[in-house]
Amino acid sequence: MVKLIASDMDGTLLNEKMVISETNAKAILAAQKSGVHFMVATGRGYTEAKPLLEEVGISCPIITLNGAQVYNEDGEIIENIGLSKETVRNILKKINELDLYCEMTTSKGIYSDNKAKRIEAVASLIYKTNPDTSFKMSVVLAAARLEIMNINYVSDYNELLEDESVEILKIITFSEDGPKVLEPLAQELSGTGDLAITASFVNNIEINHAKAQKGLALARAAESLGIHTDDVMALGDNFNDVSMLKVAGYSVAVANAEDGVKAHAKYLTSTNSENGVAESILLALNDDMDKQLAR
Repeated sequence: MVKLIASDMDGTLLNEKMVISETNAKAILAAQKSGVHFMVATGRGYTEAKPLLEEVGISCPIITLNGAQVYNEDGEIIENIGLSKETVRNILKKINELDLYCEMTTSKGIYSDNKAKRIEAVASLIYKTNPDTSFKMSVVLAAARLEIMNINYVSDYNELLEDESVEILKIITFSEDGPKVLEPLAQELSGTGDLAITASFVNNIEINHAKAQKGLALARAAESLGIHTDDVMALGDNFNDVSMLKVAGYSVAVANAEDGVKAHAKYLTSTNSENGVAESILLALNDDMDKQLAR
Protein backbone atom coordinates (compact mmCIF):
# COMPACT_ATOMS: atom_id res chain seq x y z
CA MET A 1 0.00 0.00 0.00
CA VAL A 2 1.43 3.36 -1.06
CA LYS A 3 1.89 5.73 1.88
CA LEU A 4 4.47 8.16 0.46
CA ILE A 5 4.80 9.43 -3.12
CA ALA A 6 7.89 11.21 -4.43
CA SER A 7 7.94 12.69 -7.92
CA ASP A 8 10.66 14.20 -10.05
CA MET A 9 9.74 17.49 -11.75
CA ASP A 10 11.30 18.07 -15.19
CA GLY A 11 10.17 15.44 -17.66
CA THR A 12 7.92 13.79 -15.06
CA LEU A 13 5.59 16.04 -13.07
CA LEU A 14 6.04 19.03 -15.39
CA ASN A 15 4.46 18.82 -18.83
CA GLU A 16 5.88 20.00 -22.16
CA LYS A 17 5.23 23.61 -21.16
CA MET A 18 7.26 23.09 -17.96
CA VAL A 19 4.30 23.56 -15.64
CA ILE A 20 2.22 21.22 -13.45
CA SER A 21 -1.02 20.36 -15.23
CA GLU A 22 -4.38 20.74 -13.53
CA THR A 23 -4.86 16.98 -13.78
CA ASN A 24 -1.60 16.20 -12.01
CA ALA A 25 -2.29 18.83 -9.36
CA LYS A 26 -5.75 17.45 -8.60
CA ALA A 27 -4.37 13.93 -8.20
CA ILE A 28 -1.66 15.14 -5.80
CA LEU A 29 -4.13 17.12 -3.73
CA ALA A 30 -6.45 14.10 -3.61
CA ALA A 31 -3.59 11.93 -2.37
CA GLN A 32 -2.73 14.41 0.37
CA LYS A 33 -6.38 14.69 1.39
CA SER A 34 -6.56 10.89 1.71
CA GLY A 35 -3.56 10.87 4.06
CA VAL A 36 -0.87 9.82 1.58
CA HIS A 37 2.30 11.89 1.93
CA PHE A 38 3.60 13.63 -1.19
CA MET A 39 6.95 15.23 -1.86
CA VAL A 40 8.93 16.47 -4.83
CA ALA A 41 12.46 15.21 -5.55
CA THR A 42 14.15 17.41 -8.11
CA GLY A 43 17.48 18.54 -9.45
CA ARG A 44 16.17 22.10 -9.31
CA GLY A 45 16.94 24.53 -6.54
CA TYR A 46 14.24 25.56 -4.06
CA THR A 47 13.62 28.92 -5.74
CA GLU A 48 13.07 27.15 -9.08
CA ALA A 49 10.79 24.43 -7.72
CA LYS A 50 8.63 26.21 -5.14
CA PRO A 51 6.92 28.73 -7.49
CA LEU A 52 5.76 25.92 -9.81
CA LEU A 53 4.11 24.12 -6.88
CA GLU A 54 2.56 27.30 -5.54
CA GLU A 55 1.00 28.04 -8.94
CA VAL A 56 -1.27 25.01 -8.49
CA GLY A 57 -1.78 25.21 -4.74
CA ILE A 58 0.51 22.36 -3.70
CA SER A 59 2.40 22.55 -0.40
CA CYS A 60 4.80 19.71 0.37
CA PRO A 61 8.35 18.84 1.44
CA ILE A 62 10.92 19.21 -1.34
CA ILE A 63 14.13 17.30 -1.99
CA THR A 64 16.17 19.73 -4.08
CA LEU A 65 19.45 19.67 -5.97
CA ASN A 66 19.29 15.86 -6.27
CA GLY A 67 19.38 15.54 -2.48
CA ALA A 68 21.86 18.25 -1.52
CA GLN A 69 19.09 20.08 0.33
CA VAL A 70 15.78 18.97 1.80
CA TYR A 71 13.04 21.41 2.84
CA ASN A 72 10.02 20.68 4.98
CA GLU A 73 6.53 21.83 4.06
CA ASP A 74 7.13 25.17 5.79
CA GLY A 75 10.17 25.90 3.63
CA GLU A 76 12.72 25.25 6.36
CA ILE A 77 15.99 23.47 5.47
CA ILE A 78 16.28 20.15 7.28
CA GLU A 79 19.25 18.71 5.34
CA ASN A 80 22.22 20.35 3.63
CA ILE A 81 25.11 18.55 1.86
CA GLY A 82 27.60 20.71 -0.04
CA LEU A 83 30.86 20.48 -1.99
CA SER A 84 34.23 21.66 -0.70
CA LYS A 85 35.64 24.77 -2.40
CA GLU A 86 38.73 22.80 -3.43
CA THR A 87 36.56 20.21 -5.13
CA VAL A 88 34.61 22.95 -6.91
CA ARG A 89 37.83 24.53 -8.20
CA ASN A 90 38.95 21.19 -9.63
CA ILE A 91 35.56 20.66 -11.29
CA LEU A 92 35.56 24.16 -12.80
CA LYS A 93 39.06 23.62 -14.18
CA LYS A 94 37.92 20.54 -16.10
CA ILE A 95 34.74 22.26 -17.32
CA ASN A 96 36.67 25.31 -18.51
CA GLU A 97 39.18 23.13 -20.35
CA LEU A 98 36.26 21.81 -22.42
CA ASP A 99 34.87 25.35 -22.89
CA LEU A 100 31.50 24.34 -21.43
CA TYR A 101 28.88 26.51 -19.77
CA CYS A 102 27.91 25.67 -16.20
CA GLU A 103 25.76 26.94 -13.35
CA MET A 104 26.11 26.71 -9.59
CA THR A 105 23.48 26.29 -6.95
CA THR A 106 24.61 27.64 -3.61
CA SER A 107 23.38 28.28 -0.10
CA LYS A 108 22.47 31.77 -1.35
CA GLY A 109 20.67 30.79 -4.53
CA ILE A 110 21.40 29.82 -8.12
CA TYR A 111 24.19 31.54 -10.00
CA SER A 112 25.09 31.88 -13.67
CA ASP A 113 27.97 33.75 -15.27
CA ASN A 114 26.22 34.13 -18.65
CA LYS A 115 22.55 35.10 -18.99
CA ALA A 116 22.40 34.32 -22.71
CA LYS A 117 23.77 30.82 -22.13
CA ARG A 118 21.33 30.30 -19.25
CA ILE A 119 18.37 31.13 -21.48
CA GLU A 120 19.80 29.00 -24.28
CA ALA A 121 20.13 25.98 -21.98
CA VAL A 122 16.51 26.23 -20.80
CA ALA A 123 15.27 26.91 -24.35
CA SER A 124 17.05 23.78 -25.58
CA LEU A 125 15.21 21.72 -22.94
CA ILE A 126 11.82 23.17 -23.96
CA TYR A 127 12.55 22.74 -27.67
CA LYS A 128 13.71 19.12 -27.44
CA THR A 129 10.83 18.04 -25.19
CA ASN A 130 8.19 19.85 -27.26
CA PRO A 131 8.85 19.40 -31.01
CA ASP A 132 5.80 21.48 -31.93
CA THR A 133 7.41 24.57 -30.43
CA SER A 134 9.96 26.48 -32.53
CA PHE A 135 13.34 27.22 -31.03
CA LYS A 136 12.56 30.95 -31.25
CA MET A 137 9.40 30.45 -29.20
CA SER A 138 11.33 28.21 -26.81
CA VAL A 139 13.71 31.10 -26.15
CA VAL A 140 10.74 33.36 -25.38
CA LEU A 141 9.26 30.77 -23.01
CA ALA A 142 12.63 30.22 -21.34
CA ALA A 143 13.13 33.93 -20.71
CA ALA A 144 9.63 34.18 -19.25
CA ARG A 145 10.22 31.27 -16.87
CA LEU A 146 13.54 32.72 -15.74
CA GLU A 147 11.77 35.84 -14.53
CA ILE A 148 10.22 33.85 -11.66
CA MET A 149 13.22 31.63 -10.96
CA ASN A 150 15.31 34.23 -9.15
CA ILE A 151 18.62 33.56 -10.92
CA ASN A 152 21.68 35.50 -9.76
CA TYR A 153 24.44 36.53 -12.15
CA VAL A 154 28.15 37.00 -11.51
CA SER A 155 30.94 37.90 -13.90
CA ASP A 156 33.29 35.28 -12.44
CA TYR A 157 32.59 32.24 -10.27
CA ASN A 158 35.68 33.06 -8.22
CA GLU A 159 33.47 35.62 -6.48
CA LEU A 160 31.55 32.71 -4.95
CA LEU A 161 34.61 30.61 -4.22
CA GLU A 162 36.24 33.45 -2.31
CA ASP A 163 33.12 34.19 -0.26
CA GLU A 164 33.33 32.07 2.89
CA SER A 165 29.64 32.60 3.60
CA VAL A 166 28.64 30.81 0.38
CA GLU A 167 28.40 27.02 0.19
CA ILE A 168 28.36 25.34 -3.25
CA LEU A 169 25.71 22.61 -3.34
CA LYS A 170 25.52 21.53 -6.99
CA ILE A 171 27.16 22.23 -10.34
CA ILE A 172 25.38 21.56 -13.62
CA THR A 173 27.16 21.78 -16.94
CA PHE A 174 25.75 21.67 -20.46
CA SER A 175 26.81 20.62 -23.94
CA GLU A 176 24.72 20.48 -27.11
CA ASP A 177 26.98 17.59 -28.15
CA GLY A 178 25.47 15.67 -25.25
CA PRO A 179 26.98 12.35 -24.13
CA LYS A 180 29.81 12.58 -26.66
CA VAL A 181 31.37 15.35 -24.57
CA LEU A 182 29.69 14.85 -21.21
CA GLU A 183 30.14 11.11 -20.64
CA PRO A 184 33.97 11.24 -20.64
CA LEU A 185 33.81 14.19 -18.23
CA ALA A 186 31.35 12.32 -16.00
CA GLN A 187 33.58 9.24 -15.95
CA GLU A 188 36.63 11.33 -15.05
CA LEU A 189 34.82 13.08 -12.21
CA SER A 190 33.27 9.84 -10.95
CA GLY A 191 36.72 8.34 -10.59
CA THR A 192 37.36 10.32 -7.40
CA GLY A 193 34.61 8.46 -5.54
CA ASP A 194 33.63 11.67 -3.77
CA LEU A 195 31.00 12.82 -6.26
CA ALA A 196 27.58 11.74 -7.48
CA ILE A 197 27.30 12.40 -11.22
CA THR A 198 23.83 12.21 -12.75
CA ALA A 199 21.83 13.84 -15.55
CA SER A 200 18.39 15.40 -15.82
CA PHE A 201 18.51 15.72 -19.61
CA VAL A 202 20.62 14.50 -22.50
CA ASN A 203 22.50 17.83 -22.74
CA ASN A 204 23.70 18.05 -19.12
CA ILE A 205 25.41 16.40 -16.19
CA GLU A 206 24.74 17.32 -12.58
CA ILE A 207 27.53 17.16 -10.02
CA ASN A 208 26.83 16.66 -6.32
CA HIS A 209 28.51 15.38 -3.19
CA ALA A 210 28.39 11.57 -3.16
CA LYS A 211 25.95 11.66 -0.23
CA ALA A 212 23.60 14.07 -2.02
CA GLN A 213 21.32 11.69 -3.92
CA LYS A 214 17.55 11.60 -4.30
CA GLY A 215 17.34 7.99 -3.18
CA LEU A 216 19.26 8.57 0.04
CA ALA A 217 17.15 11.64 0.87
CA LEU A 218 13.92 9.78 0.08
CA ALA A 219 14.88 6.84 2.29
CA ARG A 220 15.59 9.21 5.19
CA ALA A 221 12.28 11.01 4.62
CA ALA A 222 10.37 7.72 4.70
CA GLU A 223 12.16 6.65 7.88
CA SER A 224 11.31 9.95 9.59
CA LEU A 225 7.64 9.32 8.81
CA GLY A 226 7.78 5.73 10.01
CA ILE A 227 7.09 4.45 6.50
CA HIS A 228 8.82 1.38 5.08
CA THR A 229 10.34 1.92 1.63
CA ASP A 230 8.13 -0.94 0.38
CA ASP A 231 5.24 1.52 0.77
CA VAL A 232 6.95 4.34 -1.16
CA MET A 233 6.19 5.26 -4.76
CA ALA A 234 8.83 7.14 -6.78
CA LEU A 235 8.29 8.54 -10.26
CA GLY A 236 10.99 9.74 -12.63
CA ASP A 237 12.35 10.00 -16.14
CA ASN A 238 16.11 10.50 -16.06
CA PHE A 239 19.30 9.25 -14.50
CA ASN A 240 19.19 11.53 -11.46
CA ASP A 241 16.00 9.63 -10.54
CA VAL A 242 17.55 6.15 -10.59
CA SER A 243 18.69 6.22 -6.96
CA MET A 244 15.13 6.79 -5.74
CA LEU A 245 13.64 4.28 -8.17
CA LYS A 246 15.97 1.71 -6.60
CA VAL A 247 14.78 2.63 -3.10
CA ALA A 248 11.02 2.68 -3.69
CA GLY A 249 8.83 -0.39 -3.49
CA TYR A 250 6.70 1.10 -6.27
CA SER A 251 9.13 2.47 -8.85
CA VAL A 252 7.50 4.15 -11.85
CA ALA A 253 9.06 5.54 -15.02
CA VAL A 254 7.11 7.80 -17.36
CA ALA A 255 6.88 6.65 -20.98
CA ASN A 256 9.24 9.42 -22.12
CA ALA A 257 11.97 8.26 -19.70
CA GLU A 258 15.39 7.23 -20.93
CA ASP A 259 15.59 3.49 -21.66
CA GLY A 260 18.36 3.09 -19.10
CA VAL A 261 16.06 4.61 -16.48
CA LYS A 262 13.09 2.43 -17.41
CA ALA A 263 15.26 -0.59 -16.70
CA HIS A 264 15.21 0.39 -12.99
CA ALA A 265 11.42 0.80 -12.79
CA LYS A 266 8.87 -1.86 -11.93
CA TYR A 267 6.07 0.03 -13.67
CA LEU A 268 5.63 2.30 -16.68
CA THR A 269 3.07 5.08 -16.90
CA SER A 270 2.05 7.61 -19.57
CA THR A 271 4.32 10.47 -20.63
CA ASN A 272 4.76 13.68 -18.67
CA SER A 273 2.59 15.52 -21.21
CA GLU A 274 -0.14 12.89 -20.80
CA ASN A 275 -0.39 13.22 -17.00
CA GLY A 276 1.48 10.02 -16.19
CA VAL A 277 1.97 11.13 -12.59
CA ALA A 278 -1.77 11.54 -12.05
CA GLU A 279 -2.41 8.17 -13.68
CA SER A 280 -0.12 6.39 -11.24
CA ILE A 281 -1.32 8.32 -8.18
CA LEU A 282 -4.98 7.52 -8.87
CA LEU A 283 -4.18 3.82 -9.32
CA ALA A 284 -2.23 3.88 -6.05
CA LEU A 285 -5.10 5.55 -4.20
CA ASN A 286 -7.42 2.79 -5.41
CA ASP A 287 -4.81 0.15 -4.55
CA ASP A 288 -4.84 -0.90 -8.22
CA MET A 289 -1.15 -0.68 -9.11
CA ASP A 290 -1.50 -4.10 -10.72
CA LYS A 291 -3.34 -2.24 -13.50
CA GLN A 292 -0.23 -0.12 -14.13
CA LEU A 293 1.84 -1.41 -17.02
CA ALA A 294 4.44 -3.63 -15.38
CA ARG A 295 7.85 -4.15 -16.92
